[in-house]
Amino acid sequence: MPEITFATIKDYVGQPLGTSDWVSIDQLKIDHFAACTGDHQWIHVDVDRARQESPFGGTVAHGYLTLSLVAPLAMEMGFVPKGASAVFNYGSDKVRFVTPVRSGDRVRLHVSLLSVEPREAGQLLIKSEATLEIENNPFPAMVAEILELAVP
Repeated sequence: MPEITFATIKDYVGQPLGTSDWVSIDQLKIDHFAACTGDHQWIHVDVDRARQESPFGGTVAHGYLTLSLVAPLAMEMGFVPKGASAVFNYGSDKVRFVTPVRSGDRVRLHVSLLSVEPREAGQLLIKSEATLEIENNPFPAMVAEILELAVP
């Protein structure tokens, strides 16, 4: 990932910024997410039933679990402008869960910079496209426009 600063970030609009390492989505991670959110739908947590009844042949990760991976994977990639004292999640646009992530799949994040808007006090509203890829699958798990507020 290139070194991005408040002064140079606009130079990267329209460009891919990088790709994270692969992350495994195992049943334990899915179960922990279910426990945190209270979403215990069988397609996520009942391994035996999902193996028998699910059109996916087993359990799948929650869509919001895949969305929740954007922030830590982007941070791992270094997607914070140099000189920022803080970067805040400002929201998401056009989130689409394209392909279910099956328990045992590995995923990684691709980030491209879509736009940068100056805000008050030197802050920047950064819009990026986040695509979560599934290993050995031609279709992404999720595509979303992510908004972040960078504070100098």
